[in-house]
Amino acid sequence: MKAYETLGYQPTLTTKGGVVVDIGGIDAQNAVFLEAHIDTLGAMVTEIKGNGRLRLSPIGGMNANNAEGENCRIITKFDGIFEGTFQLEDASIHVNGDYDKTSREYKEMEVVIDEIVKTKEETQALGIMAGDFVCFDPRTTITKSGFIKSRFLDDKLSVGILLGYARYLKEEKITTARKIYQHITVYEEVGHGGAASIPSGVTEVISVDMGCVGKGLTCDETKVSICAKDSRGPYSYDVVTGLIKAAKEKKLDFAVDVYPYYGSDADVALISGHDVKHGLIGPGVYASHGYERSHVDGVKNTIALLKAYLG
Repeated sequence: MKAYETLGYQPTLTTKGGVVVDIGGIDAQNAVFLEAHIDTLGAMVTEIKGNGRLRLSPIGGMNANNAEGENCRIITKFDGIFEGTFQLEDASIHVNGDYDKTSREYKEMEVVIDEIVKTKEETQALGIMAGDFVCFDPRTTITKSGFIKSRFLDDKLSVGILLGYARYLKEEKITTARKIYQHITVYEEVGHGGAASIPSGVTEVISVDMGCVGKGLTCDETKVSICAKDSRGPYSYDVVTGLIKAAKEKKLDFAVDVYPYYGSDADVALISGHDVKHGLIGPGVYASHGYERSHVDGVKNTIALLKAYLG
């Protein structure tokens, strides 16, 4: 909210906790809805074990293999925040002869709390209980060569891109031909972020999320990715074609790919019954849902595509 207000916009907070803002434009009956999600992967306490440590359940696609050894914070309901580390049970190699053979699943993992607690009752006395959220350390760094490394680039990187595009329109005093709204969603990682809050007059929803990088795909971290199809089906032909045309005309570094295991806020808008066209773009991100990596050039190409396609 404050970031948009600082830019001179008037955002509104949705009941679900997202942010919707009108960033200008003329044609309000053929409006575009840009979405990026600020929610991230995480976990929730499901059990306080007898030794005072915590059993977790994942929120979204947080893979236990990727989270092992990560620092984390336990957000209690009433008693503040506590720190800990997500570890394999019996995590000392010098003690555990089955360390290498044990599968990294949530049932085999635990949070070791950075407090002197040795029993369930001592942990409960801190105010920790089942249902408390657990947040993992993002470990964000930007290298001299322009690589951006962090957890949760999906999708906080594209939230920054939408803010950058909104700032560009304001500073350059640009009025686009079509009215444009932006929606910073929550609950995307659990499947219903883009299900609501679409203003009247919107005919097109574009999710600005992460572009997939991996085997069989042409995108890398320096490119903007245009998704033609994901696990829920193809994106709107007109939107995909228009995005490719705009990228070609501006000679952007882009890729067109099919994502095998992916769903977006734009997909959810259609599934929820909204009569709109939809598309998906984003900077290339490697190692999705792990310790992710993108590049400043991927960010630049994504903003350039928004400018080329929308004005």
